[in-house]
Parts: sequence; structure tokens; C-alpha cells
Amino acid sequence: MIKTTVYAITAAMIIMPTVALANPNGVSYSGPIQTTTVSEVLEQTNLFSEQNVILEGKLIKQINADTYVFSDGNDEINVEIDDDIRLEQTITANTRLRVYGEVEGGTSPEIEIDKIQVL
Repeated sequence: MIKTTVYAITAAMIIMPTVALANPNGVSYSGPIQTTTVSEVLEQTNLFSEQNVILEGKLIKQINADTYVFSDGNDEINVEIDDDIRLEQTITANTRLRVYGEVEGGTSPEIEIDKIQVL
């Protein structure tokens, strides 16, 4: 009886971290997503606005180590990519992306990217 209990507890301790880390976002959704255009971000941005946005487009130019120019095909905005983001594949200027981030308002608004999804 005690041996069975020890095995059950050991198995649970091994399996639970794997299950917990299987989907770090908690939800796996593959349906439609409401995105924002760069022009909408630029129109709605002021000094005090901090809004979460989802954009689709491309990183067309690197400015420095973590700052890039993002384009949705019509307009451009600077984005800063979080240091914690790691992708398994190389991104080129032709790679289509969906980026999730927060708009930082001001005279030249930029978006702090928290997550990148390759489309």
C-alpha cells in the first residue's frame, strides 16, 4: 500500500510540471483575431495612452539591438522587442508576423512587443 502511494506521488510530481508548462499562455486559440492597423495606433496615440494591440505585418528594418521598424504594408512604426522573446527561426524583412504589444505614447509612439507569432 505504501509502495503504491509513493509511486503515485512520484508520478504526479514528474507529470505535473510537464502539464503546467505544456501551454504557458493557458489558452490555445486558433480562430479569428481582431488586429489593429498602424494608422489606427498612430491616430489614437497620445502622451498618456497605453493600449494593448495586435498587429500583422513585417519587421522591415533593424534600428539597434532590440528596436525595429514594423510595417503593416501601409504605415510604419518603431517597435521594441522584449529581451525574453526567443524564436526558433530567423526572421527576415519578408517574414509575415503577428505581434502582440503595448503602445507607448508620446511625440514618437512605439510599441513594446511582448509576443511574436510567425504567420
